[in-house]
Amino acid sequence: MSQYFPPGSKLGVMGSGQLGRMFAIEARRLGYGVHVFSPEADSPTAQVADREWVAEYDDLAAIEEFARSVSAITFEFENVPAASTDVAQKFTCVDPCVDILHLSQNRNREKSSLAGMGIPVPKFVPIHDQEDLIRAVEELGRPSVLKTATGGYDGKGQMMIREETDLDEVWREYAGRESILEEFIEFELELSVVGARGRQGDFAACGPIQNEHRNHILDVSILPADVPTEIAQQAVEITRTVMNEVGVVGVLCIEFFLTRNGRLLVNELAPRPHNSGHLTIDACETCQFEQQVRAIAGLPLGRFDHIRPAAMANLLGEEWEFGEPDWAEMGRQFPAVKLHLYGKHEARAGRKMGHLTCVAETTQEAASQVLNARELLTARYR
Repeated sequence: MSQYFPPGSKLGVMGSGQLGRMFAIEARRLGYGVHVFSPEADSPTAQVADREWVAEYDDLAAIEEFARSVSAITFEFENVPAASTDVAQKFTCVDPCVDILHLSQNRNREKSSLAGMGIPVPKFVPIHDQEDLIRAVEELGRPSVLKTATGGYDGKGQMMIREETDLDEVWREYAGRESILEEFIEFELELSVVGARGRQGDFAACGPIQNEHRNHILDVSILPADVPTEIAQQAVEITRTVMNEVGVVGVLCIEFFLTRNGRLLVNELAPRPHNSGHLTIDACETCQFEQQVRAIAGLPLGRFDHIRPAAMANLLGEEWEFGEPDWAEMGRQFPAVKLHLYGKHEARAGRKMGHLTCVAETTQEAASQVLNARELLTARYR
């Protein structure tokens, strides 16, 4: 198969949420057609794509038809069945590679693979039965964190094992599900690096980005992170190593903990663009979604440097609880703040509906702008 697909070619994306939408916008800006495949009709991605394929991810006949219609396929989420990616790659290029998808779909595989590469990760123990859980808690102590090995995002599928936690009750909830117990990390900061790798092995990285979460969901990101140069360089080099070791073509985000004693530990991988990287649209010479397009199309990567300090704040469904947010007043009072909405028809608590971004002279100023702008959106209802 060809490894270069010029503008005018058709690119496919599996998954139809906001990540696919922003990928499609960048792909079309560069002259590519976009086909989207997902079980949902009239999705955020389909609203800006050329063609929408509505079928389940395990519908192999539909997957084959979709794959035959495009020059290359990429993903906006990692939990696509292996049988589907196996079928797709018989008919077109599929990136990132199946290996990284397989690795990132299971936390035990992910942590074991990273440790095997010499990448620093929290201490962990795979859990298959209640005896494993009891032994693991004895080994790692309390508090520790129990997670399902598969599925789960934004804090779902996780439980803190505290001094008072009854392991019998825990196992009644987790029985039958492969899990992983990880040591509890008292971190100083949560960081991320968004890496891009092309077909020729070229590499570019943005970050580290500094992240703050609220109720386990990303709330605010700032770029650049307030960390020493050596920590920033280490985070980028870890990202480069992982992408090179696995042969990733596309975009991969690594989430890190920076511990209170200055250790950098990998929390998890996302083999796709990442929420924390949304600020690259307004802050960087090339955004994460354009890098994704360039990589899978066989184009050279763009520069990933940030132009000015930036901050991003997520907009969740709670902002719509009492009615439509006051976009006009926000625009009047905060003209430097950029609004990105995802085209979702229903606002629900915890659902990511959009984000705000600001570039400024300092990260503090940028963060103040997006937070105050978000606060203003619902001020008239209070």
